Amino acid sequence: MNRRNLLVMAGALGLVPAAALGQGSDAATLARDAYLFSLPWIEMATTRARVFKRGARPNAIYHRRNLSDHTDRSVTTPNNDTLYSLAWIDLTKGPVTLTIPPSGKRYVSAAILNMFTDNDAVLGTRVNGGAGGVFTVVGPGQSAAGDNVVRVLTPHAWILIRTLVDGPDDLAAARKVQSGFKVSGPKVERPPAYLERDAEPEAYFANARALLAADPPRAEDAAFIQRSAGLLTEGPFDRAAMAAGVAQARAIAKLASGRVAFVNGWSYPKPNLGYHGTDYGYRAIVALQGLGALPVAEAMYMKAAGDNNSGLFNGDGLYRLTLPARLPLDGFWSLSMYEATPDGQYFFADNPIDRFAIGDRTPGLKRNADGSLDLWISRTDPGGERSANWLPAPKAGPFSMTLRTYLPRAELLDGRFRFDPIVQVPA
Repeated sequence: MNRRNLLVMAGALGLVPAAALGQGSDAATLARDAYLFSLPWIEMATTRARVFKRGARPNAIYHRRNLSDHTDRSVTTPNNDTLYSLAWIDLTKGPVTLTIPPSGKRYVSAAILNMFTDNDAVLGTRVNGGAGGVFTVVGPGQSAAGDNVVRVLTPHAWILIRTLVDGPDDLAAARKVQSGFKVSGPKVERPPAYLERDAEPEAYFANARALLAADPPRAEDAAFIQRSAGLLTEGPFDRAAMAAGVAQARAIAKLASGRVAFVNGWSYPKPNLGYHGTDYGYRAIVALQGLGALPVAEAMYMKAAGDNNSGLFNGDGLYRLTLPARLPLDGFWSLSMYEATPDGQYFFADNPIDRFAIGDRTPGLKRNADGSLDLWISRTDPGGERSANWLPAPKAGPFSMTLRTYLPRAELLDGRFRFDPIVQVPA
């Protein structure tokens, strides 16, 4: 299957401006669409199983006490700015209590994602200030008294917490705030393990049906599910067409950048990031390439265009990103470096200075006379004064960069402000 044909199919999925998912009616197209529709449930279940395999249990919080680095391969495109805490919750036996500690001026957020990856709530600095609070999380059809009730659309959910670390000397203080996050709820059994996205097509859809039964989609999705008879609702289906459709879906997922287009060297998130609605194609790619992404009001993630607008860099030379003295945001920013895996995911790479991201809290950055900032990206140390602003690329292979801006202001949200591109320059 050539690149042109894949791009045509990606257009049909809404990954580029074209028709929405679900336009075709032949059997292979139905299989393709059903695979991508159900991929978020599969990715959530896979991530949950990895956490439970390490000893976590439902309705209990798990704190990661160090920033993510190259050894962390559990969730694609992690950040190196915040400590992560997480809890996989089960609401089938009643509500769960989430305690958010006072955080002062420190950025914190607690995103509560349903099992099809929409953010049902994001609590913390932006919404609640630094005061904290105690919240009751309820599932479908459940009731609870009080003002701080958070409703989740599926019986199971993921609480993903971020606590900002304001530089290397701040880690101990950040951990103290992090320890104030607490989750409590009924004792429940761990859910069964499910096969991952690379399972054989029949097994993949059997898993998808089980996951959709445990955590049903929204009423608005019913028509789409009925169209996929034999896949998302059990029934007869042509095996050859199923295999062909799954192959198409996997090829598109591997190809797609997950964005609509690059603008001056960057892809900007769609306004519905984190609240995907019926944009199933976009939701699938975000689940694969940025699971747990926050909505744009909380954070904007911009992916660099890379070489030839591919989203990937392959060069062994020197690249530069110039940032203005002030950025339109009320939080913080960082540029993260990732090595690209063959299956379309992104993780930090080992490097000689243990720098996986560079940002406004990186010590020792050297600014230009006008306050602007030149960041230098290369596989080897650029030397001289450039070393202070060096973001190391992997020693070999393709790499990707993501620029994060937390609490973006209106001019960044509405497109009045655009970043300059990353450019290749003489060494």
